[in-house]
Amino acid sequence: MSNQPLEQSRKTEILNFDAEQRCKYLLKQVVANQEVWILTDEHGSVMVTTDEEDCIPVWPNEEFAQMWATNEWEGFEPKSIPLAEWHKKWTTGLEEDELSVVVFPLPDDEGAVFYPTELDEEIQQIANKAK
Repeated sequence: MSNQPLEQSRKTEILNFDAEQRCKYLLKQVVANQEVWILTDEHGSVMVTTDEEDCIPVWPNEEFAQMWATNEWEGFEPKSIPLAEWHKKWTTGLEEDELSVVVFPLPDDEGAVFYPTELDEEIQQIANKAK
């Protein structure tokens, strides 16, 4: 797992990606680092509503998740979910709760929305290409 902070120029470049580019970046990072990042507090994870879908937002690393923890989400902390746990526990749990996943949202751009099984399939496709 890579916990090296990104150089500011690379971070700025990524923040200027559109939703599709951020999604591709997240998928590659999730496969490479074997983890997904969410924001949590003592009551659970952040939930947002986008396009009439209740969603759990996910990020490719701690830095980007932390950027979201402002205003109404202040006090939430980034949490790493190992990819194996995400597959086993989170995908099923989110499906059962009829929740979707919003990928790498930014304050001014909500990001791509996936059903949990769709996100798992996308992750698996990237993992297969990486082999």
